[in-house]
Amino acid sequence: MQLALYEKYDLRLPRYTSYPTAPHFHDAINGKVFANWLGELNPLQPLSLYLHVPYCEEMCWFCGCNTKITKHYKPVGTYVAALLTEIKNTLGKLDPTHRFTVSHIHFGGGSPTILKADDLRTIMGAIRKKVDILPTAEVAIEMDPRTANDDLMDAMIECGFNRASIGIQDFNADVQRAVNRVQSYDLVRDVISGLRHRGIRGINVDLMYGLPNQTVQSIRQTVDQTATLCPDRLSVFGYAHVPWMKKHQNLIPTETLPDTQDRWAQYEEIQNRLAYHRYVAIGLDHFAHQADPMATALYNGKLHRNFQGYTTDRAEALIGFGPSAISSLPQGYAQNDPALARWQRAVEGGDCAVEKGVAVSNEDRLRRDIINELMCNLSVDVAKICATHGTSADRFAPELNRIRAMTNDNIVEVNSTHIKLTNTGRPLVRAVCAVFDTYLNHAHGRHSQAV
Repeated sequence: MQLALYEKYDLRLPRYTSYPTAPHFHDAINGKVFANWLGELNPLQPLSLYLHVPYCEEMCWFCGCNTKITKHYKPVGTYVAALLTEIKNTLGKLDPTHRFTVSHIHFGGGSPTILKADDLRTIMGAIRKKVDILPTAEVAIEMDPRTANDDLMDAMIECGFNRASIGIQDFNADVQRAVNRVQSYDLVRDVISGLRHRGIRGINVDLMYGLPNQTVQSIRQTVDQTATLCPDRLSVFGYAHVPWMKKHQNLIPTETLPDTQDRWAQYEEIQNRLAYHRYVAIGLDHFAHQADPMATALYNGKLHRNFQGYTTDRAEALIGFGPSAISSLPQGYAQNDPALARWQRAVEGGDCAVEKGVAVSNEDRLRRDIINELMCNLSVDVAKICATHGTSADRFAPELNRIRAMTNDNIVEVNSTHIKLTNTGRPLVRAVCAVFDTYLNHAHGRHSQAV
C-alpha cells in the first residue's frame, strides 16, 4: 500500500465502540433518566456488567484511561466501599419483581490487580446478592503482571473468573523504558502460567504499536515472544498520542514516535506475524485462535462490539460501575462522572452518578447497525439492514456513492447495496464507517488516528 493512500484515509476518527460516539454525550442524560431506563429493562434478557477500578501503582505514559496513581491501599479501600454502595443502589433500580441474570462481567481499569483478594470476593459477593450470574457467564479481569499475585489469582478462581487480559504492550526494553512500563517476558510468562495452573484457560493479551522507539524489527520480536505464551486472544492497538487530553503523555517526546509510514509498517508486520502464528484476524485490531469463542462468533456472524472492543457479549444492556464507566442500554448511553470525588458523593448520596449520555433514536439504531456490521464483519448489506428497520436503502444513496468512490483505491468492493472491505481496506474500516456517521462533522472532541 502506498504512503499516499495512508495519508488520504488516515484521519482522526472514532473507534466506533458506540454510536452516537462519546463526544456527542450531553448533560440532559442524568442520574434520574438513567434510573428510569434501568427500571424499564426486560428481566428476561441477561445483563452485562463492567466495573472500573481507577487506580494504578504507577503511570504508564501511553495510558489513555481514567486512572489515578497510588502506592497506598487506603484510597483503594475507600473506593471499594463506594463501589459496593453503587452496586447495591444501581442494581436496586431494576424491576424488583424479577431476579435478573448476568451473562458477562468485566473488571477494567486502571489496574484491577491493585485490589486485594478480599476486595474481589466482597465485590463479587455484592453482585450475587442482587443478580444471578449464569453458569455460562464470562467473568474477566484486566491484569497488570507487575501487581498480580498468588492471593489475587486464588480469589479469582473462588469468585468464578474464567478469563484474564494481560497487558504486555511491548517486550523491548528500550520501548518499555520510554513509556515507563518495565516488565520482563519471564514475569508475564509466570503470571500466565499461574492462571492456567489454577484453571483459568481464557488468556487475552494486549499489544501496542506506534510507541516511542518501536521499529518493525522490535515489533516482530515482541509478537514472536508473545506467540510462545499461546494466548487465546490478542488486542492490538495503535498508540493514541493525545497530550491535550492526557497531560502525562507530554513525557513522551514527539520526535521518538513513528511517523505515519512507520506506523503502517508496524501494523502490517503485526498482521503478518500473527497470521504466521495461525491467529484469525477479528475486525480491525483483534486476533484469536480458531477454536476460541470469539473466532466462532466471527464465523457465525455473532461478533459484537462495545466499550471493551470486540466481544462475544450479546447482552442488550451493559451497566457500568465506577467513575467514567459507560452504560449501554436499549434506550441509550449513560456515562458516570469521571471525577472520582464527585462520583463518590453522588453514590454515597444514593443517586446514580451519571454525568452525561445520549438517548438513541431510531435513526441512530439504523446507522449503528450498519456501522457495527462493518466494524465486526468488514462487510454489510445496507438493504438487508434497512429492511429489518422497515425502511429502504434508497435513503443511503449519497453514502453509497461516496463509498463507491473508495473502490478506486481498492478499499472496498461494492455490489449494489453490499459493501465489503478488501484486505487493503481492513485497517481503514473506520474511514468507511465514518461515511454513515451523521454526527462526525459536528464533533467537539478530537479522535485518534484511524491506524
